[in-house]
Amino acid sequence: MGGLWWLILSALTAIPMVKLLPFFGIHKYWAAVCLIPLGTIALLWWMGIKLQELEKR
Repeated sequence: MGGLWWLILSALTAIPMVKLLPFFGIHKYWAAVCLIPLGTIALLWWMGIKLQELEKR
């Protein structure tokens, strides 16, 4: 039962990532990293770095 909740939670985070990642210049298939426990945190960190780079321009 815990695995089912994990898949649901992963899908609920991966779907918005598919829409957000291209705005930061990251390929949308990287959203699959959300299936790994720390993958979402890593993607958010990467998006933050890209946002800082965009703000410098």
